[in-house]
Amino acid sequence: MDATTSSGASSSLPLHLIIDDALALVSPLQQSFQRSQRHCFGDSAPGEFPLAANPSIVLHVLTSCNLEPDDLAHLEATCTFFQKPANFPPDFQLSMSELSALDMCQKRAIFKPMTQQERELFKQRCGGSWKLVLRFIMAGEACCRREKSQAIAGPGHSIAVTTSGAVYTFGSNNSGQLGHGSLEEEWRPRIIRSLQGIKIIQAAAGAGRTMLVSDAGRVYAFGKDSFGEVEYGVQGSRFVTTPQMVESLKDIYIVQAAIGNFFTAVLSREGCVYTFSWGNDMKLGHQTEPNDIQPHALTGPLENIPVVQIAAGYCYLLALACQPNGMSVYSVGCGLGGKLGHGSRTDEKYPRLIEQFQALKIQPVVVAAGAWHAAVVGKDGRVCTWGWGRYGCLGHGNEECESVPKVVEALSNVRAVHVATGDYTTFVVSDKGDVYSFGCGESSSLGHNTLTEGNNRHTNVLSPELVTSLKRTNERVAQISLTNSIYWNAHTFALTDSGKLYAFGAGDKGQLGTELVAQQSERGAPERVEIDLS
Repeated sequence: MDATTSSGASSSLPLHLIIDDALALVSPLQQSFQRSQRHCFGDSAPGEFPLAANPSIVLHVLTSCNLEPDDLAHLEATCTFFQKPANFPPDFQLSMSELSALDMCQKRAIFKPMTQQERELFKQRCGGSWKLVLRFIMAGEACCRREKSQAIAGPGHSIAVTTSGAVYTFGSNNSGQLGHGSLEEEWRPRIIRSLQGIKIIQAAAGAGRTMLVSDAGRVYAFGKDSFGEVEYGVQGSRFVTTPQMVESLKDIYIVQAAIGNFFTAVLSREGCVYTFSWGNDMKLGHQTEPNDIQPHALTGPLENIPVVQIAAGYCYLLALACQPNGMSVYSVGCGLGGKLGHGSRTDEKYPRLIEQFQALKIQPVVVAAGAWHAAVVGKDGRVCTWGWGRYGCLGHGNEECESVPKVVEALSNVRAVHVATGDYTTFVVSDKGDVYSFGCGESSSLGHNTLTEGNNRHTNVLSPELVTSLKRTNERVAQISLTNSIYWNAHTFALTDSGKLYAFGAGDKGQLGTELVAQQSERGAPERVEIDLS
C-alpha cells in the first residue's frame, strides 16, 4: 500500500464489527467482563484501540521497535487511532504513524543537522510524508552500509572503514592514494592518522584515487588530482598524498561518492546527483572539461526524483531512485554492450528509466555497475543482470549480451540481499550469508581456486556457483567488494557480520593486506586480513 495515501483509508474494516467467536459461547455478563479485561484502561468499548488512553506508550513502542515505513502505513490504514492527530510536539497535527516516522528520522545522523526549513523541503521532495522520508533514509542505509563497517577493493589499493569511522588503507600508492603523506606501498592495513576526529561513513576507490565521505557530509579526496582522468591518461599529474576536503562540495551535504572511468559522481543527503568531468559533447547532460573541479547537477528526469544510491561503471552511471510508488533504476552514459538496460546499445545523455523492472514486477533495492555489465537485487530477493556477457559474468550459462535486465534463473532458490560487480565478474550474497560468484576467473578473484590445465589462467564460471572457500570460514558474509577496473588484476573482499575481513585474488601490490610467499602474485583461497572492523 502506498504510504502517501494511507491517511485516507476509509475502506478499513471497523473493529467493532468483528465477531469474537470465543465470546459468543458465554453469557452476556461474562462477555462484558472478559472484554473489559482485554483492554488496558477503564470502560473501553469493543473496537477501541486498547492503549488509546496512553498514546505516549504507543509512540514509544512504535519508535523503539524500528518498524518499517510500510508497517506504519498499514497501521494507519487499518485503525482510526493511527489516523487522527496525535497532539504531540513538534507538530500537533501529525498522526501517530507520521510522528513515529519523524522520530525515527531524527535518530539518523544525516537528518539531525537539518534545519526545520530543510526538513520540510526534504519531506516534499520525498513525497510529502515523513513515512516516505524514513523509507528513503532506510533504503540508503541498506544499500550503502551507511555508518557501518565496509571494505573497498580498488584498482591496486584497498580501503577499510570501521564502524567507528576510522579508515585503513593498503596496497599500491604510486599516486598517494593511500593518504599517508608518501608514495610508498603498504602491505599491511595502516590507519590514516590525519583523519583523527573525523568519522568516515563511506569510501570510494578509483585508479590512483580515493574519496571518503564523513558523517558531516564532507568529502575528502587524495591521490591523482583529477575527477575525470582516464586510468592511464594525461590529466591529474599532481598528486595529493593526504586527505583534502573537496572545497567545491563544502556547501552540499554528501552521503555517497562513486568513481567511474572519465568521471566522478556524488549523491547529496536530499537525493540529488552531481557529476564532475566527462561532460564533453553533453555525455552526462552538461558540457564540462575533463579536469573540471566543479560539481554539476545531473539534469533531466532525476532533477525532481530523490536518489538513494549511485553506481559508476566504465563511462556510465546507474541511479536507484525512491518514489512514492516504489523504487526504480535510471541509467545514463555509454550504452556499449547494452549496459544501460534499455534494449539497445545507444548512449543516453540524460538519465532514462529502465522500464524492464516493471515488466518483471521487481522492486530494485540494490544496484551495482560493473565495467561492462550491471546487476540489481530486488526486494523479493531475485537478481537481474544485463550488459556485456563475456566470460559468463551475467550468470545465464552463456556469454551472450543482454540489453535489458534478465533474471538469473540459476539463483531462483536463493534470496539475495547484496550484489557486487567488477570487470566481467559478479558476486551475490544471500540472506543466509552465503556467497555465489560467476564470470571471469582470472587472478583467482572468484574464490573457487580452480585452474585450467596447461596454463595459469583460472576457469571462467558461466552460472552462479557457491563460494565454498568462504563457506568454510563459518562466518556469515554481509558485503562483497571487488575490483571494478579493466586495467588492473582483480581482488575481492568478503566482510562478515562479525566484522572480520577476508581477501583473495591479485595481491602483487599488497592490496590483500598481507605479503604473499614464494613470489606469488595472487591468492585463491580467502584469508583473513588482520584488522577488526566491528
